[in-house]
Formats: sequence, structure tokens, C-alpha cells
Amino acid sequence: MSNTSENGETQLKVPLLEDRGKSTELVEKEDGDNPRLSSRVWVETKKLWRIVGPAIFSRMTSYTMFVITQAFAGHLGDLELAAMSIASNVIVGFDFGLLLGMASALETLCGQAFGAKKYYMLGIYLQRSWIVLFACCVALLPLFFYATPILKAVGQPDDVAELSGTVALVFIPLHFSFAFTFPLQRFLQSQLKNSVTAYVNLVSFIVHVLMSYLLVYRLSLGLVATAFTLNISWWITVFGQFIYVVGGGCPHTWTGFSTQAFCGLWDFLKLSASSGVMLCLENWYYRILIVMTGNLKNATIAVDALSVWCLNDEGVAVGSGWQSYVAYINLGCYYLVGVPLGVLMGWVFDQGVMGIWAGMIFGGTAVQTLILAIITIRCDWEKEAAKATMHVDKWSDSRNTA
Repeated sequence: MSNTSENGETQLKVPLLEDRGKSTELVEKEDGDNPRLSSRVWVETKKLWRIVGPAIFSRMTSYTMFVITQAFAGHLGDLELAAMSIASNVIVGFDFGLLLGMASALETLCGQAFGAKKYYMLGIYLQRSWIVLFACCVALLPLFFYATPILKAVGQPDDVAELSGTVALVFIPLHFSFAFTFPLQRFLQSQLKNSVTAYVNLVSFIVHVLMSYLLVYRLSLGLVATAFTLNISWWITVFGQFIYVVGGGCPHTWTGFSTQAFCGLWDFLKLSASSGVMLCLENWYYRILIVMTGNLKNATIAVDALSVWCLNDEGVAVGSGWQSYVAYINLGCYYLVGVPLGVLMGWVFDQGVMGIWAGMIFGGTAVQTLILAIITIRCDWEKEAAKATMHVDKWSDSRNTA
């Protein structure tokens, strides 16, 4: 919905904000001047789940498609399963984390622009992110072309490394899909349109399951075809989101392609790189811990449990544009505190898996959370709001000069 102010500026009404007013009014009518805490919690919880529910579903379907592909590869043989696992978890996993982190820069920029009512800038930011991430994808292509020698160099058996390298080459279209779908997700999320991404992911998930079953069980086309299903599924997600955006689903924030997207790319790249490093430092830390755990005796169950652990800082720091600060915090907490403490407790004090786990939780995650909590509590939000306004004005100035 939109309306026009007295000065002629088009303003966008967000349904969530309208519902918030209605919900608050309802609570006040029910409970008088002092609404019950339970009522307020219930109202806020419903509003929160309208946002995070579709986001959780989208993330789950995205990861589950990788799991399904590995499961179908397992039906082809142990070598095929090992090759698929290494190609998707090591090669694509590194690529996935870096590009996802770089796309998180849009959470800062789009969120601030949307709050400042400079809606046209969201579309500009989206196009800038496409340009930066596409260039990054081109720069990362050697990782896929030389996957086999890289895997051999780190100690993988020749047969596994060679087949993993073949699968990695098949995943190149998947690699480029990340450059477009991750910015689109952040663009829609900043407008509270997570449900669009959820519906598109649902379609992609259904298609993926059907294609995997057809190619493996019915047509018996082998590992390459099994891997290729991920390319199709992820590009369905890209085109579904893209059609929604350019087809009129975001009329206030998407005003068409613009040459302004090529302005300010260096500053945009620096912010994107900070976001990417911030996320990669977490992902690498978590993988180092798995390797450390795997070097212990009888650690199979612990490795499986550790593999489902997830580390997050995903939102005040990102929304405020603190990515570079968080990158330094992650580096210090995880690598200067968490890893040494895990080694100390796991081997020196002979605590085994539980020692490594304790080092991870208390040395890395707890210290990181404490530092970020202190920074957040001590933050001058009036000053941060002024900075956000200044940043929006700075990024949007190029519109008048382009």
C-alpha cells in the first residue's frame, strides 16, 4: 500500500507496522492501561514468527536439497557418496559461506534505506550486489577448475579427489546462482517479503526431489546427473525471485535497471568483503573443531553432533553496519581464545570431545556473545541512527551525479 504526502513524495506503508498498531490497540482494550506481560509477549511473538518463520523454512529447504543430493549419491556407491560430500561440503561449502556473507551487506544497506524511506535505493543496492558477487564468482573459478589437485594436496585419495573434481566442475552453474539468489533474498527480506522466498524455495524443493528420483532410480544417469539437479533447483529459485521482483512485486523498491548501480562499487565491495570475512571466520572455526574432534579416539558420535552446531551473531551487528568490527571480534574470540582453549582442555587436561566442545562454547561463542552484548548495551542509538542517515545520504548522492 502507498499514499502521497503533502509534498508529493510517495510513501510506502508496511503491513507489519499497520498490524502492529492494531495488535497493540487490541491488547490495550483487553487489559486497560497496564496490559499483561503474557499478552504483549504473545503479540510480539506472532509478529516475529511472521518474519522468521518463512526465513527458517527457506534456509531449511536450501540445505535439505544438498542433503538429498548426497543421499541419492550414496545409492550409487561409497566412492560417489564421498566425492559428492567433499565437493558440496568443502568446495561449494567454502564458496557458499563467502558469498552468503558478502550478500549480507544488503541487510545493512537495504534496512537503513528502507527505514529512511529511500525505497528506490534498495533496487540500486541489489544491482550493485549482483555486480560485486558475480565478479567474486569469476575470481573463485580456479577453486572449481583445480579442485582435484587441491584435494590431492590436502591428502585426499586419488580416486576420491578426481571424482570430486568432476563434481565440482558440474557445480559451476550452482556457484554462479549464489551471486544472484543471495542478494535477492536479502532484498526481499528487508521489505518483510520472506514469504515470497519461502514459496519459491518450496517449488524448487519439490522439483529437486522429483528430478533426483527420476535421474537416479528411473534413468540411472549416474553421479554427474545427480549433481546437476542442484544447478536446476537453485536456478529455479533465482528466476522465481527475479520474476517476482521485476514483474511488479516490488514497485516502490525496484524501478528498473540503472547505470547508477556501477557507482560506488569500491565502497560496496569493502562492506561486502567485511561481511564475507565475518561469516567465513565462523564457518572455518566450526570446521577446524570438527577436524580436531575427528582426531580423537571414538569420536564418531561427537563429530556427528558437532556437525549440526550453528554459530550466529545474523542481526544487530549486521543491521548497524558493524561487519568489520565483528570480523575482528570473531578472529580474537574464535582463534585466539576458542581454539587454544579447546586444545588445552581436549588434550592437555585429557577431557577429549567434551573439552573441545567446552572450548568452543565458553572460549569462542560465549566470549563473542558477551562482547557483542556489551557493545550493543553501551551503544548510543541516537548516534547510530544519525550515522545510518548519513550513510543513506552518502550512498544515494550518486543518483544525482550519475
